[in-house]
Amino acid sequence: MSFTSCLCALLFLCSLTATLAQSPTIPFVLPTDNDALLRDDGPGFYMFVDRNFEKTLSSPWQGGQYGYVRGPVRVGGEVVQMHFHEGVDIAPVKRDATGEPLDEVRSISQGVVVHTSLNAGASNYGRYVVIQHDCSDGSFFSLYAHLNKIAVPLGQKVEPGTVIGIMGHTGVGIDRRRSHLHVELNLILNTRFDAWHTKNFRPSPNHHGMYNGLNLTGINIAGFLVAHHQNPALRISDFTKGMEATWKVTVSRKGKLELLEHYPWLGEGVEQPSASWEFTFSDSGLPL
Repeated sequence: MSFTSCLCALLFLCSLTATLAQSPTIPFVLPTDNDALLRDDGPGFYMFVDRNFEKTLSSPWQGGQYGYVRGPVRVGGEVVQMHFHEGVDIAPVKRDATGEPLDEVRSISQGVVVHTSLNAGASNYGRYVVIQHDCSDGSFFSLYAHLNKIAVPLGQKVEPGTVIGIMGHTGVGIDRRRSHLHVELNLILNTRFDAWHTKNFRPSPNHHGMYNGLNLTGINIAGFLVAHHQNPALRISDFTKGMEATWKVTVSRKGKLELLEHYPWLGEGVEQPSASWEFTFSDSGLPL
């Protein structure tokens, strides 16, 4: 190949990379063959939870949804769910003769595998994978938990629908009967999480670096996947900013706010000097 041809090829690749990096939207697909979510079939999509409330046993599928769907407490005449679920639990559609799930788990979008946790006992997620998805709105992180097998190595590039593992029931409190995929779509809070964890939680180890679930804050992935299916041009930022604001916190403005470096669209009026930051959150604690 001539020097001119090499130069043209290099310029083309640079242009393509810039175009991809600036793309406002990326495609999203469901992570398993279970597509009941798109048919508004909650019982067919979500894995149920076992509940013992006021001496009554039940298995509500609603406990597999995103949000405050677990930990019922009676307040006066009303039952309030107190425990937040940051992702969704997807039920299997294929099992073998012993009841083991056979469902393939796939990447919901294009990206790079940035974390694989092979040790099922290292967290409540069991075996799990984190994939980084980059678009003009920033980097977002999908998490796939309770896997039986992980099929991708660290650093592998994936496309929408790339098989990354097999559904399982690894992790705390999950048996074969309740085998499912727990999946999240997250913003990352801070790249220095590991140092913070070491300082504040010693001697408890952090096996997952900045991809620890405490450092990943989830959006309503089910709501987003349905909305994106209906409108493929929908951006994660627009979906997030469309969520209802529930509460606010004001803190002293000191140093830089890394969250705004990752997601500049979260900020309003931040160029102006002020004595404090005002954070607006959804009811789930997602910064808006």
